[in-house]
Amino acid sequence: MMRTRPLKVALLGCGVVGSEVTRILTTQADDLAARIGAPVELAGIAVRRPHRVREGVPAELLTTDATALVKRGDIDVVVEVIGGIEPVRTLITTAFEHGASVVSANKALLAADGANLHARAVENGVDLYYEAAVAGAIPLIRPLRESLAGDKVNRVLGIVNGTTNFILDKMDSTGAGYSEALDEATALGYAEADPTADVEGFDAAAKAAILAGIAFHTRVTIDDVHREGLTEVTAGDIASARKMGCIVKMLAICERSADGRSVTARVHPAMIPLSHPLASVREAYNAVFVEAEAAGRLMFYGRGAGGAPTASAVLGDLVAACRNKLAATTGAGESAYAQLPVSPMGDVVTRYHISLDVADKPGVLAQVATVFAEHGVSIDTVRQQSRNQGGGDEGAVEQGAGGGRREGGEASLVVVTHRAQDAALSATVSSLRKLDTVRGVASIMRVEGE
Repeated sequence: MMRTRPLKVALLGCGVVGSEVTRILTTQADDLAARIGAPVELAGIAVRRPHRVREGVPAELLTTDATALVKRGDIDVVVEVIGGIEPVRTLITTAFEHGASVVSANKALLAADGANLHARAVENGVDLYYEAAVAGAIPLIRPLRESLAGDKVNRVLGIVNGTTNFILDKMDSTGAGYSEALDEATALGYAEADPTADVEGFDAAAKAAILAGIAFHTRVTIDDVHREGLTEVTAGDIASARKMGCIVKMLAICERSADGRSVTARVHPAMIPLSHPLASVREAYNAVFVEAEAAGRLMFYGRGAGGAPTASAVLGDLVAACRNKLAATTGAGESAYAQLPVSPMGDVVTRYHISLDVADKPGVLAQVATVFAEHGVSIDTVRQQSRNQGGGDEGAVEQGAGGGRREGGEASLVVVTHRAQDAALSATVSSLRKLDTVRGVASIMRVEGE
């Protein structure tokens, strides 16, 4: 039977996502009531500019006093789509203290202070849901937290930022440089006027922290995540990846160590084989690849951002929070029982693609190979490409590690390694820079997904 008294919802923020949440709450009110078991009433919307025209948003619900809204005492669920750390953290904890559950899309806050927010929710007997914080409409957090609760997740590998995936996709498919691809992303609305959070990996790092914490039942914050942006990725890197049968993607990677005693979380560009499911993810789409012991490999794919996709995830959490209110119970809280340490990036083991600018003369390959051997990094393949004085290509040859060319001038030397520890690779590169025959280290990129 349906309860007649409505559950009251307060909305913090009414931008692209908030407006879409309002529209769905209004146009699908009957369906939502049937799914929940009680009607849902939008009781107030906190905004900074109440006089701004918002199509389909009741003006009488708008307020600039967000604190008063969450303190009302009759609010059942607060939906937060403002973003940022403060005043949002204070508003959320105030909502908890006044008996309201919270649905949030705030990846930055959750990655920085998720443990404290979970603790405050438990203290007050309310829920904290945030499916929309990681991958927009893609159901990911709930499957990790609930569907795979009886399994052991070993790795989460994903494309979790649509802007960077669009840029790299355009670089690969059209041959555009980074700046050109970014300009196109900006023109189409995929990139913000200030794209730093996306292209430097901050957005993806926050999402990686959330995913690692849930997947491994361990507290992981954004400060634990190694982060590299894609601004240094060149058309040459894209071309080199293609020669290897790979494609360059900006990845968030969370994984257990081989002995299972620690975890790592990192965000950086990487080459992945064209045969990997993530290689076919194009445009601004997101996808996450999960590897679990019993379930095996699972793929989650869809739109990772935008008003409607994000609102879909928000409404899914809202339905869950409302059902729990009716049942006088709470959903799954933080699970950090494992308390595994987060290892530094230096402990990560993977393959590497290193491009060097070297003197094109006898013995260079032997010198380079010696440096790799001294640091315990095994070479898989080497490709040397000579350049004439005008910068044109004279040809390329595949070489063994001890070979050498007998022409003058300059050359590009591409080395692909076997799996090695990141710290050993860093030490190798440091030593290579000291060689007289190495003019510069043009790029270093990891090779993942094999």
